[in-house]
Amino acid sequence: MFCAFTVLSALVATLLFWSAQPAYDNAWLRFGQVALFAVLSTWVVTGFTTALMGFWVMLRGDAHSISGQAVRDDTLAEDVRTAVIMPICNEDVATVFAGLRATCESLAGTGHAAQFDVFVLSDTADADVAAAEKAAWAKLREDLANQPGQPQVEVYYRLRKRRTQRKAGNVADFCRRWGRDYRYMVVLDADSVMSGDCIVTLAKLMEAHPTAGIIQTATQAVGHDTLHARAQQFASRVTGRLFTLGMQFWQLGASHYWGHNAILRIEPFMRHCGLAPLRGRGGLAGHILSHDFVEAALMRRAGYEVWLVSDLSGSYEQQPPDLLSELQRDRRWCQGNLQNFRLIAEPGIDRVHRMMFGVGAMSYVAAPLWLAFMTLGTSLWLAGAHIADDWQRVPGELIALWAWTLCMLLLPRVLGVVAVFLRGEQARFGGARALAGSALLETTLAMLMAPVRMLAHSMFVAGALTGIRLDWKSPPREATGLGWEDAATRLAPLSALVATLGLGVAVIDTGALVSLLPVAVPLLLATPLAVLTSHVRLGERMRLQGWMLIPEEARSPAVLRRARHHALRATRGLRVA
Repeated sequence: MFCAFTVLSALVATLLFWSAQPAYDNAWLRFGQVALFAVLSTWVVTGFTTALMGFWVMLRGDAHSISGQAVRDDTLAEDVRTAVIMPICNEDVATVFAGLRATCESLAGTGHAAQFDVFVLSDTADADVAAAEKAAWAKLREDLANQPGQPQVEVYYRLRKRRTQRKAGNVADFCRRWGRDYRYMVVLDADSVMSGDCIVTLAKLMEAHPTAGIIQTATQAVGHDTLHARAQQFASRVTGRLFTLGMQFWQLGASHYWGHNAILRIEPFMRHCGLAPLRGRGGLAGHILSHDFVEAALMRRAGYEVWLVSDLSGSYEQQPPDLLSELQRDRRWCQGNLQNFRLIAEPGIDRVHRMMFGVGAMSYVAAPLWLAFMTLGTSLWLAGAHIADDWQRVPGELIALWAWTLCMLLLPRVLGVVAVFLRGEQARFGGARALAGSALLETTLAMLMAPVRMLAHSMFVAGALTGIRLDWKSPPREATGLGWEDAATRLAPLSALVATLGLGVAVIDTGALVSLLPVAVPLLLATPLAVLTSHVRLGERMRLQGWMLIPEEARSPAVLRRARHHALRATRGLRVA
Protein backbone atom coordinates (compact mmCIF):
# COMPACT_ATOMS: atom_id res chain seq x y z
CA MET A 1 0.00 0.00 0.00
CA PHE A 2 2.89 2.34 0.80
CA CYS A 3 4.46 1.82 -2.62
CA ALA A 4 1.12 1.91 -4.44
CA PHE A 5 0.09 5.23 -2.90
CA THR A 6 3.51 6.73 -3.57
CA VAL A 7 3.85 5.57 -7.17
CA LEU A 8 0.25 6.39 -8.17
CA SER A 9 0.44 9.89 -6.68
CA ALA A 10 3.72 10.58 -8.44
CA LEU A 11 2.40 9.16 -11.72
CA VAL A 12 -0.68 11.39 -11.69
CA ALA A 13 1.45 14.42 -10.85
CA THR A 14 3.92 13.62 -13.64
CA LEU A 15 1.14 13.24 -16.23
CA LEU A 16 -0.30 16.59 -15.19
CA PHE A 17 3.15 18.16 -15.36
CA TRP A 18 3.63 16.76 -18.87
CA SER A 19 0.28 18.03 -20.11
CA ALA A 20 0.83 21.46 -18.57
CA GLN A 21 4.22 22.01 -20.23
CA PRO A 22 4.33 24.75 -22.87
CA ALA A 23 5.71 24.09 -26.33
CA TYR A 24 9.44 24.31 -25.72
CA ASP A 25 11.82 24.72 -28.64
CA ASN A 26 14.12 22.00 -27.27
CA ALA A 27 12.26 18.67 -26.86
CA TRP A 28 15.19 16.96 -25.13
CA LEU A 29 15.27 19.55 -22.37
CA ARG A 30 11.53 19.08 -21.95
CA PHE A 31 11.86 15.28 -21.69
CA GLY A 32 14.70 15.68 -19.22
CA GLN A 33 12.73 18.02 -17.00
CA VAL A 34 9.68 15.73 -16.98
CA ALA A 35 11.84 12.70 -16.12
CA LEU A 36 13.44 14.57 -13.24
CA PHE A 37 10.03 15.71 -12.04
CA ALA A 38 8.84 12.09 -12.02
CA VAL A 39 11.76 10.96 -9.86
CA LEU A 40 11.61 13.93 -7.50
CA SER A 41 7.83 13.83 -7.06
CA THR A 42 8.12 10.14 -6.13
CA TRP A 43 10.74 11.07 -3.57
CA VAL A 44 8.64 13.90 -2.13
CA VAL A 45 5.54 11.69 -1.85
CA THR A 46 7.62 8.98 -0.15
CA GLY A 47 8.50 11.36 2.67
CA PHE A 48 4.98 12.73 2.94
CA THR A 49 3.44 9.24 3.05
CA THR A 50 5.81 8.20 5.82
CA ALA A 51 4.95 11.31 7.84
CA LEU A 52 1.22 10.74 7.23
CA MET A 53 1.54 7.19 8.56
CA GLY A 54 3.38 8.57 11.58
CA PHE A 55 0.58 11.07 12.17
CA TRP A 56 -1.92 8.20 12.19
CA VAL A 57 0.19 6.14 14.61
CA MET A 58 0.70 9.09 16.94
CA LEU A 59 -3.06 9.55 17.27
CA ARG A 60 -4.29 5.94 16.99
CA GLY A 61 -1.33 3.75 17.91
CA ASP A 62 0.07 0.72 16.08
CA ALA A 63 -1.09 -2.70 17.24
CA HIS A 64 1.38 -4.51 14.96
CA SER A 65 4.57 -3.10 16.47
CA ILE A 66 6.33 -4.16 19.66
CA SER A 67 6.04 -1.89 22.67
CA GLY A 68 8.28 -1.16 25.62
CA GLN A 69 5.24 -0.50 27.77
CA ALA A 70 4.17 -4.13 27.42
CA VAL A 71 7.24 -5.43 29.29
CA ARG A 72 7.59 -2.76 31.99
CA ASP A 73 6.46 -5.16 34.74
CA ASP A 74 8.43 -8.17 33.46
CA THR A 75 11.25 -9.59 35.56
CA LEU A 76 14.76 -9.69 34.08
CA ALA A 77 16.38 -13.00 34.99
CA GLU A 78 19.69 -12.84 36.83
CA ASP A 79 21.52 -14.85 34.15
CA VAL A 80 20.67 -12.32 31.41
CA ARG A 81 24.01 -10.60 30.89
CA THR A 82 24.28 -7.46 28.73
CA ALA A 83 27.32 -5.45 27.69
CA VAL A 84 26.92 -1.71 27.18
CA ILE A 85 29.65 -0.66 24.75
CA MET A 86 30.76 2.84 23.74
CA PRO A 87 33.25 3.02 20.83
CA ILE A 88 35.13 6.34 20.85
CA CYS A 89 37.88 7.90 18.76
CA ASN A 90 39.59 11.24 19.55
CA GLU A 91 36.52 12.65 21.29
CA ASP A 92 36.08 15.45 23.82
CA VAL A 93 36.90 13.42 26.92
CA ALA A 94 35.02 15.50 29.49
CA THR A 95 31.76 15.47 27.52
CA VAL A 96 31.93 11.75 26.71
CA PHE A 97 32.61 10.59 30.26
CA ALA A 98 30.06 13.01 31.75
CA GLY A 99 27.31 11.41 29.66
CA LEU A 100 28.61 7.91 30.36
CA ARG A 101 28.69 8.54 34.11
CA ALA A 102 25.08 9.73 34.06
CA THR A 103 24.12 6.58 32.14
CA CYS A 104 25.97 4.33 34.60
CA GLU A 105 24.41 6.05 37.62
CA SER A 106 20.95 5.70 36.15
CA LEU A 107 21.60 2.05 35.33
CA ALA A 108 22.79 1.36 38.87
CA GLY A 109 19.61 2.96 40.18
CA THR A 110 17.47 0.29 38.49
CA GLY A 111 18.80 -2.44 40.77
CA HIS A 112 20.16 -4.43 37.81
CA ALA A 113 23.76 -3.25 37.95
CA ALA A 114 25.12 -6.79 38.35
CA GLN A 115 23.63 -7.83 35.00
CA PHE A 116 25.28 -5.06 32.97
CA ASP A 117 28.95 -4.31 32.23
CA VAL A 118 30.08 -1.15 30.48
CA PHE A 119 32.98 -1.08 28.00
CA VAL A 120 34.69 2.03 26.64
CA LEU A 121 36.33 0.90 23.39
CA SER A 122 38.85 3.49 22.26
CA ASP A 123 40.42 3.86 18.83
CA THR A 124 42.15 7.08 19.84
CA ALA A 125 45.58 7.53 18.23
CA ASP A 126 46.55 10.77 19.99
CA ALA A 127 48.65 9.83 23.04
CA ASP A 128 47.54 12.85 25.10
CA VAL A 129 43.86 12.20 24.43
CA ALA A 130 44.31 8.50 25.23
CA ALA A 131 45.98 9.42 28.54
CA ALA A 132 43.05 11.73 29.35
CA GLU A 133 40.63 8.91 28.55
CA LYS A 134 42.42 6.53 30.94
CA ALA A 135 42.41 9.15 33.69
CA ALA A 136 38.71 9.86 33.15
CA TRP A 137 37.94 6.13 33.20
CA ALA A 138 39.82 5.66 36.50
CA LYS A 139 37.97 8.66 37.98
CA LEU A 140 34.66 7.25 36.75
CA ARG A 141 35.28 3.90 38.41
CA GLU A 142 36.26 5.61 41.63
CA ASP A 143 33.18 7.84 41.64
CA LEU A 144 30.83 4.94 40.90
CA ALA A 145 32.37 2.85 43.68
CA ASN A 146 31.73 5.67 46.15
CA GLN A 147 28.03 6.00 45.34
CA PRO A 148 26.20 5.33 48.63
CA GLY A 149 23.51 2.67 48.67
CA GLN A 150 24.01 1.56 45.05
CA PRO A 151 25.79 -1.45 43.56
CA GLN A 152 28.65 -0.52 41.29
CA VAL A 153 28.37 -0.86 37.53
CA GLU A 154 31.62 -2.31 36.27
CA VAL A 155 33.25 -0.09 33.64
CA TYR A 156 36.14 -1.36 31.51
CA TYR A 157 38.42 0.53 29.16
CA ARG A 158 40.36 -0.80 26.21
CA LEU A 159 42.66 1.10 23.84
CA ARG A 160 42.77 -0.78 20.55
CA LYS A 161 46.20 -0.95 18.95
CA ARG A 162 45.20 -2.33 15.55
CA ARG A 163 42.62 0.19 14.39
CA THR A 164 40.90 -1.40 11.40
CA GLN A 165 37.45 -0.72 9.91
CA ARG A 166 36.71 2.16 12.27
CA LYS A 167 33.66 1.68 14.51
CA ALA A 168 32.48 -1.52 12.83
CA GLY A 169 35.91 -3.06 13.34
CA ASN A 170 35.99 -1.90 16.95
CA VAL A 171 32.62 -3.53 17.70
CA ALA A 172 33.61 -6.71 15.85
CA ASP A 173 36.83 -6.91 17.85
CA PHE A 174 34.87 -6.62 21.10
CA CYS A 175 32.55 -9.41 19.98
CA ARG A 176 35.47 -11.71 19.17
CA ARG A 177 37.11 -11.09 22.55
CA TRP A 178 34.18 -10.91 24.97
CA GLY A 179 30.97 -11.45 23.01
CA ARG A 180 30.43 -15.01 24.26
CA ASP A 181 30.24 -13.74 27.83
CA TYR A 182 27.05 -11.80 27.11
CA ARG A 183 23.63 -12.48 25.61
CA TYR A 184 23.03 -8.92 24.41
CA MET A 185 24.94 -5.72 23.82
CA VAL A 186 23.69 -2.13 23.88
CA VAL A 187 25.68 0.05 21.49
CA LEU A 188 26.22 3.72 22.34
CA ASP A 189 27.81 6.56 20.42
CA ALA A 190 30.24 8.97 22.04
CA ASP A 191 27.42 11.52 22.39
CA SER A 192 24.80 9.03 23.62
CA VAL A 193 23.06 9.28 26.97
CA MET A 194 20.54 6.60 27.98
CA SER A 195 18.52 6.13 31.14
CA GLY A 196 18.93 2.92 33.05
CA ASP A 197 15.21 2.20 32.75
CA CYS A 198 15.45 2.42 28.95
CA ILE A 199 18.43 0.04 28.83
CA VAL A 200 16.78 -2.50 31.16
CA THR A 201 13.54 -2.32 29.16
CA LEU A 202 15.48 -3.08 25.98
CA ALA A 203 16.85 -6.25 27.60
CA LYS A 204 13.33 -7.20 28.69
CA LEU A 205 12.07 -6.68 25.14
CA MET A 206 14.78 -8.99 23.81
CA GLU A 207 13.75 -11.63 26.33
CA ALA A 208 10.08 -11.26 25.40
CA HIS A 209 10.78 -11.45 21.65
CA PRO A 210 13.29 -14.25 20.98
CA THR A 211 13.09 -13.69 17.19
CA ALA A 212 14.30 -10.09 17.56
CA GLY A 213 17.92 -9.60 16.56
CA ILE A 214 18.09 -5.79 16.89
CA ILE A 215 15.80 -3.36 18.69
CA GLN A 216 16.45 0.29 17.91
CA THR A 217 15.21 3.11 20.10
CA ALA A 218 13.90 6.39 18.72
CA THR A 219 16.59 8.79 19.93
CA GLN A 220 15.83 12.39 20.83
CA ALA A 221 18.32 15.11 19.95
CA VAL A 222 19.40 17.19 22.96
CA GLY A 223 22.49 18.85 24.34
CA HIS A 224 23.63 21.97 22.48
CA ASP A 225 22.36 25.52 22.93
CA THR A 226 23.35 26.99 19.56
CA LEU A 227 20.49 28.22 17.40
CA HIS A 228 21.41 25.64 14.75
CA ALA A 229 21.30 22.72 17.18
CA ARG A 230 18.12 24.01 18.83
CA ALA A 231 16.37 24.17 15.47
CA GLN A 232 17.48 20.61 14.70
CA GLN A 233 16.35 19.20 18.03
CA PHE A 234 13.01 21.03 17.81
CA ALA A 235 12.44 19.63 14.32
CA SER A 236 13.41 16.18 15.55
CA ARG A 237 10.92 16.39 18.43
CA VAL A 238 7.99 17.74 16.43
CA THR A 239 8.40 16.62 12.82
CA GLY A 240 10.99 13.86 13.21
CA ARG A 241 8.66 11.89 15.49
CA LEU A 242 6.22 11.53 12.61
CA PHE A 243 8.89 10.08 10.33
CA THR A 244 10.07 7.72 13.07
CA LEU A 245 6.56 6.45 13.74
CA GLY A 246 5.85 6.24 10.01
CA MET A 247 8.94 4.13 9.40
CA GLN A 248 7.95 1.90 12.31
CA PHE A 249 4.49 1.53 10.75
CA TRP A 250 5.57 0.33 7.30
CA GLN A 251 8.87 -1.38 8.08
CA LEU A 252 7.66 -3.54 11.00
CA GLY A 253 10.24 -6.27 11.68
CA ALA A 254 12.63 -5.15 8.92
CA SER A 255 13.40 -1.75 10.35
CA HIS A 256 16.37 0.57 10.67
CA TYR A 257 19.43 0.18 12.83
CA TRP A 258 21.30 3.48 13.27
CA GLY A 259 24.41 2.05 14.92
CA HIS A 260 23.77 3.42 18.42
CA ASN A 261 21.20 3.55 21.22
CA ALA A 262 20.07 0.06 20.28
CA ILE A 263 20.33 -3.48 21.65
CA LEU A 264 21.63 -6.45 19.63
CA ARG A 265 21.49 -10.18 20.17
CA ILE A 266 25.19 -11.00 20.15
CA GLU A 267 25.25 -14.62 18.97
CA PRO A 268 23.47 -14.08 15.61
CA PHE A 269 25.22 -10.73 15.20
CA MET A 270 28.60 -12.49 15.44
CA ARG A 271 27.50 -15.31 13.17
CA HIS A 272 25.73 -13.40 10.40
CA CYS A 273 26.72 -9.71 10.43
CA GLY A 274 30.41 -9.74 9.56
CA LEU A 275 31.25 -7.20 6.86
CA ALA A 276 33.61 -7.82 3.97
CA PRO A 277 35.03 -4.90 1.96
CA LEU A 278 33.22 -3.98 -1.23
CA ARG A 279 35.17 -4.93 -4.31
CA GLY A 280 36.52 -2.43 -6.79
CA ARG A 281 38.18 0.95 -6.60
CA GLY A 282 37.07 4.47 -5.87
CA GLY A 283 34.78 6.04 -3.33
CA LEU A 284 32.13 3.30 -3.45
CA ALA A 285 34.55 0.45 -2.75
CA GLY A 286 36.46 -0.69 0.30
CA HIS A 287 35.25 -0.96 3.89
CA ILE A 288 31.54 -0.26 4.37
CA LEU A 289 31.08 3.12 6.05
CA SER A 290 27.35 3.03 6.93
CA HIS A 291 27.72 -0.43 8.41
CA ASP A 292 24.60 -0.21 10.59
CA PHE A 293 22.10 -0.38 7.69
CA VAL A 294 23.93 -3.38 6.26
CA GLU A 295 24.12 -5.15 9.62
CA ALA A 296 20.35 -4.75 10.00
CA ALA A 297 19.80 -6.23 6.53
CA LEU A 298 22.09 -9.17 7.29
CA MET A 299 20.36 -9.81 10.63
CA ARG A 300 16.98 -9.87 8.85
CA ARG A 301 18.35 -12.15 6.13
CA ALA A 302 19.41 -14.60 8.86
CA GLY A 303 15.79 -14.87 10.03
CA TYR A 304 15.86 -12.39 12.92
CA GLU A 305 13.69 -9.32 13.14
CA VAL A 306 14.85 -5.73 13.41
CA TRP A 307 12.42 -3.48 15.27
CA LEU A 308 12.19 0.26 15.81
CA VAL A 309 10.49 0.96 19.16
CA SER A 310 9.21 4.49 19.53
CA ASP A 311 7.50 4.42 22.93
CA LEU A 312 10.71 4.19 24.97
CA SER A 313 11.84 7.44 26.57
CA GLY A 314 15.33 7.93 27.91
CA SER A 315 17.36 7.61 24.69
CA TYR A 316 19.27 10.76 23.75
CA GLU A 317 22.00 11.99 21.40
CA GLN A 318 23.53 15.30 20.42
CA GLN A 319 23.09 17.18 17.16
CA PRO A 320 26.02 18.90 15.40
CA PRO A 321 26.36 22.38 16.91
CA ASP A 322 26.65 24.26 13.61
CA LEU A 323 26.07 23.99 9.88
CA LEU A 324 29.66 23.11 8.99
CA SER A 325 29.70 20.27 11.53
CA GLU A 326 26.43 18.99 10.09
CA LEU A 327 27.82 19.01 6.56
CA GLN A 328 30.99 17.29 7.75
CA ARG A 329 28.84 14.48 9.16
CA ASP A 330 26.65 14.39 6.05
CA ARG A 331 29.67 13.90 3.82
CA ARG A 332 30.54 10.52 5.29
CA TRP A 333 26.85 9.56 5.54
CA CYS A 334 26.50 10.36 1.85
CA GLN A 335 29.37 8.12 0.84
CA GLY A 336 28.15 5.33 3.11
CA ASN A 337 24.61 5.41 1.72
CA LEU A 338 25.87 5.40 -1.86
CA GLN A 339 28.04 2.40 -1.00
CA ASN A 340 25.03 0.58 0.42
CA PHE A 341 23.13 1.06 -2.83
CA ARG A 342 25.56 -1.40 -4.39
CA LEU A 343 24.05 -4.08 -2.14
CA ILE A 344 20.46 -3.53 -3.25
CA ALA A 345 20.51 -6.73 -5.35
CA GLU A 346 22.36 -8.85 -2.77
CA PRO A 347 20.70 -12.31 -2.59
CA GLY A 348 18.38 -12.93 0.34
CA ILE A 349 17.98 -9.31 1.44
CA ASP A 350 14.46 -8.46 2.62
CA ARG A 351 12.52 -6.26 0.18
CA VAL A 352 12.04 -3.61 2.87
CA HIS A 353 15.79 -3.37 3.42
CA ARG A 354 16.33 -3.19 -0.35
CA MET A 355 13.98 -0.24 -0.38
CA MET A 356 15.85 1.30 2.57
CA PHE A 357 19.13 1.06 0.64
CA GLY A 358 17.43 2.93 -2.20
CA VAL A 359 15.90 5.53 0.12
CA GLY A 360 19.25 6.06 1.86
CA ALA A 361 21.01 6.74 -1.44
CA MET A 362 18.17 8.94 -2.67
CA SER A 363 18.46 11.07 0.50
CA TYR A 364 21.64 12.50 -1.03
CA VAL A 365 21.17 11.91 -4.77
CA ALA A 366 18.00 14.02 -4.53
CA ALA A 367 20.20 17.12 -4.06
CA PRO A 368 21.93 17.01 -7.47
CA LEU A 369 18.60 15.98 -9.04
CA TRP A 370 16.90 19.09 -7.64
CA LEU A 371 19.86 21.13 -8.85
CA ALA A 372 19.58 19.60 -12.32
CA PHE A 373 15.81 20.17 -12.36
CA MET A 374 16.19 23.88 -11.59
CA THR A 375 19.05 24.19 -14.07
CA LEU A 376 16.89 22.66 -16.80
CA GLY A 377 14.06 25.03 -15.93
CA THR A 378 16.38 28.02 -16.28
CA SER A 379 17.81 26.61 -19.53
CA LEU A 380 14.32 26.20 -20.98
CA TRP A 381 13.54 29.77 -20.04
CA LEU A 382 16.69 30.97 -21.76
CA ALA A 383 15.91 28.74 -24.74
CA GLY A 384 12.88 30.83 -25.53
CA ALA A 385 9.91 29.67 -23.46
CA HIS A 386 9.30 32.82 -21.37
CA ILE A 387 6.33 31.45 -19.45
CA ALA A 388 6.92 33.85 -16.54
CA ASP A 389 6.66 37.01 -18.62
CA ASP A 390 2.92 36.91 -18.11
CA TRP A 391 1.55 34.88 -15.18
CA GLN A 392 -1.86 34.93 -16.84
CA ARG A 393 -0.52 32.49 -19.47
CA VAL A 394 0.87 29.95 -16.98
CA PRO A 395 -1.38 26.85 -17.09
CA GLY A 396 -3.46 26.34 -13.97
CA GLU A 397 -2.29 22.73 -13.78
CA LEU A 398 1.34 23.88 -13.54
CA ILE A 399 0.57 26.33 -10.73
CA ALA A 400 -1.40 23.60 -8.94
CA LEU A 401 1.52 21.17 -9.29
CA TRP A 402 4.00 23.60 -7.80
CA ALA A 403 1.57 24.24 -4.94
CA TRP A 404 1.15 20.46 -4.52
CA THR A 405 4.91 19.95 -4.36
CA LEU A 406 5.30 22.74 -1.79
CA CYS A 407 2.51 21.22 0.30
CA MET A 408 4.12 17.78 0.20
CA LEU A 409 7.34 19.33 1.50
CA LEU A 410 5.75 21.48 4.22
CA LEU A 411 2.79 19.36 5.37
CA PRO A 412 4.90 17.02 7.56
CA ARG A 413 5.89 20.06 9.62
CA VAL A 414 2.26 21.17 9.82
CA LEU A 415 1.11 17.67 10.78
CA GLY A 416 3.75 17.51 13.50
CA VAL A 417 2.44 20.71 15.10
CA VAL A 418 -1.19 19.60 14.68
CA ALA A 419 -0.40 16.27 16.37
CA VAL A 420 1.08 18.10 19.37
CA PHE A 421 -2.12 20.16 19.71
CA LEU A 422 -4.40 17.14 19.28
CA ARG A 423 -2.52 15.29 22.01
CA GLY A 424 -2.72 18.32 24.29
CA GLU A 425 1.08 18.57 24.64
CA GLN A 426 1.56 22.20 23.64
CA ALA A 427 2.35 23.23 27.23
CA ARG A 428 5.45 21.01 27.13
CA PHE A 429 6.71 23.15 24.22
CA GLY A 430 6.19 26.46 26.02
CA GLY A 431 2.51 26.93 25.13
CA ALA A 432 0.45 27.23 21.95
CA ARG A 433 1.86 30.58 20.83
CA ALA A 434 5.47 29.54 21.48
CA LEU A 435 4.97 26.25 19.64
CA ALA A 436 3.48 27.92 16.56
CA GLY A 437 6.13 30.63 16.50
CA SER A 438 8.93 28.13 17.00
CA ALA A 439 7.63 25.96 14.16
CA LEU A 440 7.57 29.00 11.87
CA LEU A 441 11.10 30.01 12.87
CA GLU A 442 12.46 26.47 12.40
CA THR A 443 10.79 26.21 8.97
CA THR A 444 12.30 29.55 7.94
CA LEU A 445 15.79 28.45 9.01
CA ALA A 446 15.34 25.15 7.18
CA MET A 447 14.32 26.94 3.98
CA LEU A 448 17.32 29.29 4.22
CA MET A 449 19.73 26.40 4.73
CA ALA A 450 18.14 24.08 2.17
CA PRO A 451 20.01 25.53 -0.86
CA VAL A 452 23.32 25.30 1.05
CA ARG A 453 22.63 21.67 1.90
CA MET A 454 21.53 20.97 -1.67
CA LEU A 455 24.72 22.32 -3.23
CA ALA A 456 26.94 20.72 -0.56
CA HIS A 457 25.24 17.32 -0.94
CA SER A 458 25.62 17.58 -4.71
CA MET A 459 29.35 18.06 -4.23
CA PHE A 460 29.46 15.10 -1.80
CA VAL A 461 27.73 12.85 -4.35
CA ALA A 462 30.15 13.97 -7.06
CA GLY A 463 33.07 13.33 -4.73
CA ALA A 464 31.85 9.85 -3.81
CA LEU A 465 31.26 8.86 -7.42
CA THR A 466 34.64 10.16 -8.56
CA GLY A 467 36.57 8.53 -5.73
CA ILE A 468 37.83 11.65 -3.97
CA ARG A 469 39.37 10.61 -0.65
CA LEU A 470 37.15 10.95 2.39
CA ASP A 471 38.63 11.85 5.80
CA TRP A 472 36.64 10.20 8.58
CA LYS A 473 36.40 12.69 11.45
CA SER A 474 33.95 12.84 14.30
CA PRO A 475 31.92 16.08 14.49
CA PRO A 476 32.74 18.30 17.46
CA ARG A 477 30.91 17.46 20.69
CA GLU A 478 31.27 20.96 22.09
CA ALA A 479 29.78 24.14 20.67
CA THR A 480 32.54 26.72 20.28
CA GLY A 481 31.04 29.00 17.64
CA LEU A 482 32.24 29.38 14.08
CA GLY A 483 34.69 32.11 13.19
CA TRP A 484 34.01 34.31 10.20
CA GLU A 485 37.23 33.28 8.48
CA ASP A 486 36.57 29.55 8.90
CA ALA A 487 32.98 29.84 7.70
CA ALA A 488 33.94 32.01 4.74
CA THR A 489 36.72 29.61 3.71
CA ARG A 490 34.26 26.72 3.59
CA LEU A 491 31.12 28.45 2.30
CA ALA A 492 32.36 31.37 0.19
CA PRO A 493 33.06 29.07 -2.81
CA LEU A 494 29.36 28.13 -2.84
CA SER A 495 28.37 31.79 -2.75
CA ALA A 496 30.90 32.62 -5.48
CA LEU A 497 29.55 29.82 -7.67
CA VAL A 498 25.97 31.04 -7.51
CA ALA A 499 27.09 34.66 -8.03
CA THR A 500 28.99 33.65 -11.17
CA LEU A 501 25.99 31.67 -12.42
CA GLY A 502 23.73 34.65 -11.76
CA LEU A 503 25.96 36.96 -13.74
CA GLY A 504 26.01 34.53 -16.65
CA VAL A 505 22.22 34.26 -16.66
CA ALA A 506 21.83 38.05 -16.37
CA VAL A 507 23.94 38.55 -19.48
CA ILE A 508 21.51 36.39 -21.47
CA ASP A 509 18.20 37.33 -19.88
CA THR A 510 17.81 39.35 -16.67
CA GLY A 511 14.23 38.11 -16.31
CA ALA A 512 15.50 34.57 -15.76
CA LEU A 513 17.13 35.68 -12.51
CA VAL A 514 13.69 35.42 -10.89
CA SER A 515 13.89 31.63 -11.04
CA LEU A 516 17.26 31.66 -9.24
CA LEU A 517 16.32 33.94 -6.33
CA PRO A 518 15.02 31.21 -3.95
CA VAL A 519 18.38 29.45 -4.25
CA ALA A 520 20.70 32.39 -4.80
CA VAL A 521 19.74 34.53 -1.80
CA PRO A 522 20.34 31.82 0.87
CA LEU A 523 23.63 30.83 -0.79
CA LEU A 524 24.84 34.43 -0.83
CA LEU A 525 23.95 34.66 2.88
CA ALA A 526 25.44 31.24 3.75
CA THR A 527 28.47 32.54 5.67
CA PRO A 528 26.68 35.00 8.01
CA LEU A 529 23.85 32.49 8.49
CA ALA A 530 26.27 29.74 9.53
CA VAL A 531 28.17 32.02 11.91
CA LEU A 532 25.13 33.56 13.60
CA THR A 533 23.42 30.19 14.18
CA SER A 534 26.59 28.64 15.63
CA HIS A 535 27.01 30.79 18.74
CA VAL A 536 25.74 29.61 22.09
CA ARG A 537 24.78 33.06 23.40
CA LEU A 538 22.12 33.60 20.71
CA GLY A 539 20.71 30.12 21.25
CA GLU A 540 20.56 30.59 25.02
CA ARG A 541 18.81 33.91 24.58
CA MET A 542 16.23 32.28 22.32
CA ARG A 543 15.70 29.50 24.87
CA LEU A 544 15.15 31.97 27.70
CA GLN A 545 12.55 33.73 25.57
CA GLY A 546 10.73 30.43 24.97
CA TRP A 547 11.74 29.83 21.35
CA MET A 548 12.05 26.22 20.12
CA LEU A 549 11.62 24.66 23.54
CA ILE A 550 11.28 20.88 23.72
CA PRO A 551 9.81 18.83 26.60
CA GLU A 552 13.29 17.68 27.65
CA GLU A 553 14.07 21.34 28.44
CA ALA A 554 10.76 22.25 30.03
CA ARG A 555 11.13 19.28 32.40
CA SER A 556 14.58 17.80 32.00
CA PRO A 557 14.88 14.03 32.69
CA ALA A 558 17.12 13.07 35.60
CA VAL A 559 19.76 11.38 33.42
CA LEU A 560 20.17 14.53 31.30
CA ARG A 561 20.41 16.73 34.40
CA ARG A 562 23.14 14.46 35.77
CA ALA A 563 25.01 14.48 32.44
CA ARG A 564 24.96 18.26 32.29
CA HIS A 565 26.00 18.51 35.95
CA HIS A 566 28.99 16.20 35.42
CA ALA A 567 29.98 18.03 32.21
CA LEU A 568 29.95 21.41 33.98
CA ARG A 569 32.02 20.04 36.87
CA ALA A 570 34.55 18.55 34.47
CA THR A 571 34.77 21.82 32.53
CA ARG A 572 35.35 23.82 35.70
CA GLY A 573 38.01 21.31 36.77
CA LEU A 574 39.85 21.70 33.46
CA ARG A 575 39.76 25.50 33.78
CA VAL A 576 41.20 25.34 37.29
CA ALA A 577 43.91 22.92 36.15
